[in-house]
Amino acid sequence: MLNEFKQFIMRGNAIDLAVGVVMGAAFTGIVKAIVTYLIGPIISLLAGAVDLSSLKFSIGPAVFKYGIVLNEIINFVMVGFVIFLIIKAINKFFKKNEKKEEVESGQEIKLLTEIRNELKKTNQSTNKA
Repeated sequence: MLNEFKQFIMRGNAIDLAVGVVMGAAFTGIVKAIVTYLIGPIISLLAGAVDLSSLKFSIGPAVFKYGIVLNEIINFVMVGFVIFLIIKAINKFFKKNEKKEEVESGQEIKLLTEIRNELKKTNQSTNKA
């Protein structure tokens, strides 16, 4: 049983999942900090106070705090926007690196084509002789 557990833990999927969870938690902290300390204050400057948590209505003894739901929706949209911007920046960075590799591989292909052509010429001249 201990060996089976060891095989399970050492399997790539379990380790990848663990790394993903840890990185996700760290990424969540970064995104929350950006939303709370950068985006939130900008929105507060533009729109005034954004705290809607005090909005509510009641029907009889039931109290519906819809302001809290609105706050969470706004927070969700802001977090989604920040994640979008981060992913967009990461994709842009990797596309630049891919373009550099494409240029280098294009030069390699050109060089290899020239070598192939020279080898063909050499083979043709040795066959004629």
